Amino acid sequence: MAKDVELLSPCGSFAALEAALKAGADAIYLGGKNFNARMGAKNFEREDIIRAVKLCHEKGVRLFVALNTVIYDRAMDKAMEYAYFLYNAGVDALIVCDMGLVFCLRRALPDFELHASTQMAGNNLAAARFLCNEGFSRMVAARELSYKNLRTVCTESPIETEVFVHGALCASQSGGCLLSSVIGGRSGNRGECAQPCRLPYNGEYPLSLKDNCLAAHVKELIECGANSFKIEGRMKSPAYVYGVTAAYREFIDEKRNANEKEISSLASLFSRDGFTDGYFTGEMKNMRGVRNDANKRTAREASVGRGRDFNRKPIVINREKAEKTERFSVCAAKRKVRKMNTARFQNASQIPDIDFFDIIYLPLDNFCEKANGVILPPVVPDDEYQGVKEKIEQAKKRGAKHLLFCNIGQIELALESGLDLHCDFRFNVTNSYSAAFMEKYGDVMLNPELTLPQIRDIKGDKAVIVYGRLPVMTLENTTGKKVLCDRRGARFPVFREGGREIVYNSVPVYMADKGKELDAAGITNRHFIFSVESKKEVQAIVCAYKKSLPSKSAFTRIKAK
Repeated sequence: MAKDVELLSPCGSFAALEAALKAGADAIYLGGKNFNARMGAKNFEREDIIRAVKLCHEKGVRLFVALNTVIYDRAMDKAMEYAYFLYNAGVDALIVCDMGLVFCLRRALPDFELHASTQMAGNNLAAARFLCNEGFSRMVAARELSYKNLRTVCTESPIETEVFVHGALCASQSGGCLLSSVIGGRSGNRGECAQPCRLPYNGEYPLSLKDNCLAAHVKELIECGANSFKIEGRMKSPAYVYGVTAAYREFIDEKRNANEKEISSLASLFSRDGFTDGYFTGEMKNMRGVRNDANKRTAREASVGRGRDFNRKPIVINREKAEKTERFSVCAAKRKVRKMNTARFQNASQIPDIDFFDIIYLPLDNFCEKANGVILPPVVPDDEYQGVKEKIEQAKKRGAKHLLFCNIGQIELALESGLDLHCDFRFNVTNSYSAAFMEKYGDVMLNPELTLPQIRDIKGDKAVIVYGRLPVMTLENTTGKKVLCDRRGARFPVFREGGREIVYNSVPVYMADKGKELDAAGITNRHFIFSVESKKEVQAIVCAYKKSLPSKSAFTRIKAK
């Protein structure tokens, strides 16, 4: 068998794990009952994980556990206790996304291998360098990367690159979707996604993507240096896990691409009216699809094959038992606390003639002298990196003093800019540890899903969105729509930015009449998002906040509990 690439299979149940082993997986990933991004799967009790580790290691197969949700302060002790259990059970690596959890893991269990979940938005080489410096051994590359950008990451990354080769695609950029949360209170960042992208909008299905299938590109992926081929599917059946794993086992071992008949066979296991390789090839016209009756019928007919013994050498993990230590202390950055009002606008015509905002941000492509801050695009892949760098320099010459940046792949850009730095809400900071970690780079805007008590728990200065429609999705596969209207009539504005689309919530957050509550939560930086508002409307909103007036329109709140 090929030694240069790992075949990584999903397991949502013990039956699926056994199917993956029969089919020839080199490694398996699964989730426990807490802290994983697929809480809808059956998942594994602790005794099942111990049994799974033993079985996998006897077969010479590595086992990874997903601990890849954001963690709240009051849950950090529980998350760390679980990590100790997994370490002592012999789990080979953790798949994580919360930098606060990483902070604790690196100090408590420094030899526990860490893989950066796709939730961390690993969409360029700079992200891989950052992760390497923070002790990660592997980055799960963003699913939206083209072959050109994926090749750059695979060939130059200082750590391993894991590539999604088969399975479901999210409409939004990896790790950047709030749609399920704002619509129904089920957070994708917490493993509770209700998949609203599979529902109709404007009478169509513009957000429902076909499943990814890179079986026709196996040779290119091997040649570009991908270290691991990842199959998605912890919510799928053992028959699916067996069939897809067995197919890719054959393609990898023979170092060849699948033919049309083999791809058709894969589609019979699960598809949404066929497959797509649109992100990989850049041909994104026919990526959308929904699951039809024929797809469901063929999937029901699939079964687990007999498989075979792959005669791998057993894996032996020699670790001394680790005892859980006390919680690590975290110190907030010592800064002079100053209350600030900051805002982002779509364009300069919205900016009011009122002295209220300390920082006014405009998107990089729309920056002008009316603003003093620039916000980077949510995504900067390697083939756009130099162009963005040049635009930052142009903005500096036109008066930019502040930079709002969005993910780990932009930290290098931010540090090199020489501007005052600010971390956007897209970093998904939800606890004191991740806040303290990010404060090395600038003040931190907290995840907008937090409640007021959860915000109070976080130490240090806090920036929070107090007004505006939240950007809920960033679309690589664009819809061409200006508004997405759901079945209830809710209207979600869509703006084009940097070749992508950003979908905003149908109603704004509104907290003008909650000043005392915001003060009690220790919120020192109050951030406003203006998307569809005219200049006149912005001025009225600012006046409402100055006078602490309640809203008469539909809105959402930062939850009180």
